[in-house]
Amino acid sequence: MTGANVPAERMPLVAALQVLRDARGDTDVVITTMGSAREWMRLGDLHPLDMVLVPSSMGHGTSLGLGLAIARPDRRVITCMGDGSMLMNLGSLASIVAAGVENLVVIVFDNGAYEVTGLQPTPGASAARGGRRSVDFGEIARASGFEAVYRLRDVDEWRADARHLLAAPGPTFIALDVEPVVGGTAPHSPGPAAERARRFMAALGVP
Repeated sequence: MTGANVPAERMPLVAALQVLRDARGDTDVVITTMGSAREWMRLGDLHPLDMVLVPSSMGHGTSLGLGLAIARPDRRVITCMGDGSMLMNLGSLASIVAAGVENLVVIVFDNGAYEVTGLQPTPGASAARGGRRSVDFGEIARASGFEAVYRLRDVDEWRADARHLLAAPGPTFIALDVEPVVGGTAPHSPGPAAERARRFMAALGVP
């Protein structure tokens, strides 16, 4: 895990997501939102336990992930958030810790921008005094009670550690410093929401 200094380099978003695709278990639920959802769909066929949260209200991925983790403690639930989305629902981190869910992983893909609305910088991207981030998501997660907190900016390090970090008892918070996708647009829905919900419930084994 790196410190709070603004990183000189970031990993490509697509490469970071490909690592997650390769590392996730076959029974894991993966929730993607915003830019991560857009690129996740482009990487290939969706897994039956993929929940592409499109359309969505910004920031709701962690709340949905918490509900699924509580309802299905037999499943590992991995929620992918952007830094802009995480800023919209910071309170969910405290709720996750309070619920004591060991099977939930929150991954924040921090690119320092509201990418899908035109790359406006997020508050966390502006440098404060001393060259430090004005918002450090790892420190917020720790202050919320997360004990397993990691920050990575190198894709090779993420590739080497991903399976171990995902498998550790949680709740787990992982911040990945990623490059913004220039021209990245809002993701399109992969299909009718009601039908996708039915297929997802069937994959979960819900009668």
